[in-house]
Amino acid sequence: MNSKIQNDIKELVSKQVITPEIALNIETYYTEKHSGSPNRLFTLFAIFGSALIGMGIILILAHNWDDLPRAIKTLFAFLSLVIGQCLVGYTILKKKGTAWKEASGTFLFFAVGSSIALVSQIYNIPGDLSSYLLAWVLLCAPLVYIVKSNVLGLLHIVFSTYYAIVYGYSFLSASNTPWLYLILIFMILPYYALLLKHKRNANITSIFNWILPLSLVVVLGTFFTQNDEIGFLMYFTLFGLLYNIGKLPFFNNQKLRRNGYVILGSLGTILILLTLSFEEIAGDVFEKNIFVNSQDMSISIILFILTMAILIYSHLKKWTVNYNLFRYVFVIFTAMFFISYRYNIMPALLVNMLVLALGVMVVKTGVDKFHFGISNYGMLIIVSLIFCRFFDTDISFILRGLLFVAVGIGFFLTNYIMLKKQKNLKNKV
Repeated sequence: MNSKIQNDIKELVSKQVITPEIALNIETYYTEKHSGSPNRLFTLFAIFGSALIGMGIILILAHNWDDLPRAIKTLFAFLSLVIGQCLVGYTILKKKGTAWKEASGTFLFFAVGSSIALVSQIYNIPGDLSSYLLAWVLLCAPLVYIVKSNVLGLLHIVFSTYYAIVYGYSFLSASNTPWLYLILIFMILPYYALLLKHKRNANITSIFNWILPLSLVVVLGTFFTQNDEIGFLMYFTLFGLLYNIGKLPFFNNQKLRRNGYVILGSLGTILILLTLSFEEIAGDVFEKNIFVNSQDMSISIILFILTMAILIYSHLKKWTVNYNLFRYVFVIFTAMFFISYRYNIMPALLVNMLVLALGVMVVKTGVDKFHFGISNYGMLIIVSLIFCRFFDTDISFILRGLLFVAVGIGFFLTNYIMLKKQKNLKNKV
């Protein structure tokens, strides 16, 4: 049991807040709770150990690879795969603990990848990196549900994202649209749903809450075809979708650091708006507002419909009690995107007003909740907007300096007022 908890219990007994019998019951409860939980440190070392063993075997074989006959090479190519399967089978049959599941599953995952690569090299089977990654991920996808390994679930998302990046982004060749990435992500969603249901507050679920939306953000760029301007709309609706998902009670009731949907959605929204707050960029993006029949527009429409569906459902369930501009800003942006402007400065002016409104709203939300992080984030949005205007306006340096001084005073006063209110509340309690 944690030493801090033991000290707190002793202090409560000494001050006669609780009886020694209650203290004994509390100590027994925490002892049984921690004894039944898996050793996380041991599990972590087991995962790293299995990965290092696999890489070590690959390095040893690679050093002497050219001197081995083809039959021996083929034997080594399948040896690690057989060992990995035996370890996983032993883990399942003997109903081993978490450490065994994670270690054996991780070893088998990399064994599959190494076997595919070695066989392709030995028999000169043609192929590229994207097809290799796709075959690897598809073969290992059932292992996530067979072994019930959290690390395998994370590896599935990471390597699916890697496949989409290699296949979709045009680094050295023509880019393609990685539609199979969507299938790979759908394959992991049932496992993610089980984690949300049974391990809602676990650290591994928090990691999934971050890595899954982050993967979507990274891969969305591979679905661009020719309309860079519509790309802004695609990403803005995606960030609106992520934010509204994060505001569902299931995610919103958790600690903010566990809610990657809200944080990524908010940051992405602000970054795009700050980029478009410059008159030249806004003029180029909002000027080309023609309805085009393209893949980019179709994806934007789908994302918009999904976000609207979540927003309407939240209203029907009365989950949107307090007004939150972040939840509706994607509608405003979409309307702005298809409006014809007489002057180029108009869209940039509207974007600046929108960023300022979002910053003020976030500051107010942080003050109402006595949350220093949220209020300072709102102030940071306002400071970023002022900093952007520092470069594209003809305001004198004296006025610019006064603006920064005013915002700095605002930072100080906001935190001071919140801290004072918190102290007053504690004193009343």
